[in-house]
Amino acid sequence: MSEITFSINPRGEELADLLARVPSGEPVVMLNLLRFRERAEYLDSDEEISGVEAYQRYSERAGAFVAAVGGELQWLGSARSPLIAPPGEDWHKVMLVRYPSIEKFVEMLRNPEYQAITFHRTAALSDSRLIACLEN
Repeated sequence: MSEITFSINPRGEELADLLARVPSGEPVVMLNLLRFRERAEYLDSDEEISGVEAYQRYSERAGAFVAAVGGELQWLGSARSPLIAPPGEDWHKVMLVRYPSIEKFVEMLRNPEYQAITFHRTAALSDSRLIACLEN
């Protein structure tokens, strides 16, 4: 059995792999699995807020960046109980966000103004998954 790896932010090699594996110019739905910290962990602040509150701060700002590249939230829900998953792989929220193409998604990620708000997401999450999905 493999050990669980905690992942919050994409690394450069992961973005390169994403662009290589997802066809150019096709709509893509990004599956987000989110697990929140009980208390947000900001690197440069002692502010006492929950991970959920920190993620809300991120979401309120991120929506404009998603819309600016033609993306839209498709579905958001609460995860309840895994049936088939490694032990301990519980999630709090599941989100589907559709983008016109993988290039538009990466354009958003590379936007310095978007990057400036991601510290809220980093502070909020104890673990996450972000998976590119294509319609069949």
